[in-house]
Amino acid sequence: MINKISLGILGRFYFNIKENFKAIYQNSNFYEKRISRTFNNSFEYKPSPHLLSSIIKYQNKKYKIEDFAIESIWQNNLNSKDYEKLNNFFWFFSLDLKSSKKTTQAVIKNWISNNAKYQKKSWEFDLTAKRIISWLSNHQLTYEDSDQEYRYSFDHMIQKQTNHLLNEIKNPTELENKMIGCAAIILTGLAYKNEKQYLDNGLNLLKNIIKFSIDNQGFPKSRNIRQLIFYLKYFIIIREWFKESQSIIPEYIDETIYYLGSSYAFIWQNIEQDIFFNGNYLSENKEFDQYLKRLGYTFKNQINELGGYTILKNKKIILVADIGSSPNRIFSSDYQAGALSFEIFSNNKKLISNAGYYSERNNKFNKLSRSTALHCALTIEDYSSCNFIKDKNNFYINKNLKVTKKNVVFENNYWKISGAHDGYSIKFGTIYEREIEFYPEQMKFIGYDKLFRKIPNKEIKFDIRFHLDPNSKVMKTQDNKSILIEIDEEGWKFSCDNFDINIDNGLYFGNKNSYKENQNIFISGMNKEKEQVIKWEISKL
Repeated sequence: MINKISLGILGRFYFNIKENFKAIYQNSNFYEKRISRTFNNSFEYKPSPHLLSSIIKYQNKKYKIEDFAIESIWQNNLNSKDYEKLNNFFWFFSLDLKSSKKTTQAVIKNWISNNAKYQKKSWEFDLTAKRIISWLSNHQLTYEDSDQEYRYSFDHMIQKQTNHLLNEIKNPTELENKMIGCAAIILTGLAYKNEKQYLDNGLNLLKNIIKFSIDNQGFPKSRNIRQLIFYLKYFIIIREWFKESQSIIPEYIDETIYYLGSSYAFIWQNIEQDIFFNGNYLSENKEFDQYLKRLGYTFKNQINELGGYTILKNKKIILVADIGSSPNRIFSSDYQAGALSFEIFSNNKKLISNAGYYSERNNKFNKLSRSTALHCALTIEDYSSCNFIKDKNNFYINKNLKVTKKNVVFENNYWKISGAHDGYSIKFGTIYEREIEFYPEQMKFIGYDKLFRKIPNKEIKFDIRFHLDPNSKVMKTQDNKSILIEIDEEGWKFSCDNFDINIDNGLYFGNKNSYKENQNIFISGMNKEKEQVIKWEISKL
């Protein structure tokens, strides 16, 4: 019988053979001829660069092209990040329009002379897509006042790179890269209006992305908040390109923006706080809000549950919880094992916080930040509620987790969020259930964490953690039964009568790809019963 290890070895062997054949094909004259089939169409629609201000970080200081060392800019000893930045040409958006057009166009001519034929490194899918968008959007420098020979070369290379994207778009595993590639193909179709195949193919690909990765309520199937906002930004950019080029906007683009926008209102605009679930960390969403306002987009959503999240709020308190099942494995590249975790905001300060997310895939903190221990939830024997397996450079969940028994009550004087999940059922034969109540008049939270076991044949250790913002101050009372929390001169008391409570040091990943030390309160205990309830309270002083 072939075991899993043997299957894994065979799988890698097959993948390596496939990649080798692909490399041979893409470096062949056959592939060169295939992607070089371009048309003598003129660059008609010239997109405004300001439409990309939601995804481009514009510098306050604008640079002239002459400020760069043009002769040595393509040096070979660049690190991977600098190489990517250089070859995607998004740095063109930082150029002053007073820059020399001749010099800017000379840089493009130089790139074309060195990369006219496909090269794996400089023709990476996302690099190529961004390069197309940048060259076309910066037309005032890259195209205006150029001679006929340059324009022919420019038009040919745009279309050739777009042909490469059409050939490759099924291969990227990152949905974000597919979306960028799709946008670049559509922009080429709008810019070169007489060549309809680019626009038709791009729109068909866009439909596939919608059908494949967005649910019926307009939330990504990954349940990833950052991906939701990413999609919304690109759909709006595509819509604005259609509008500016005086082309008919497909109805499904408007419909998708409506649903994505409604989800954005629910997850951000209604609370204007970053919630740390499933790949999220501190954002710059307020800048995006200004972008939406400038372009006349307004979104509303008054429901309190969407995308597996529930958000309850009044003027002082926000209670947020993850009550959704894990996404399908193929959508779990940024999933964190934080089912039934929660966060509390008091007067716009985060009182109880998950630890955030470290997004850099090759860093050890990426896997750490996915663990249940970095969330305000229960762990058993230091295991997470989901197992992750590595595939290439990323981690995916091995087995789906299901949340059941969901219940949300939202009344003036009483809130409740409850649910159960089966993440510990196979390894420990345990169902975990959580119920959180809030009494607004008393400013008191009461939590019940419950363990249900069919056969409690051995003791198991459990921990429940409550992570705090790095700016919080904590102190244990003399009777060891309570912990005092202070944040921004506001005092709260955490208590749990029947189990040990302590303070532990931890890591906070609220800022992108960086960490700070923080503290967390944790409840520890042993379980050997069929049913066990751990009750805790958080009350304002």
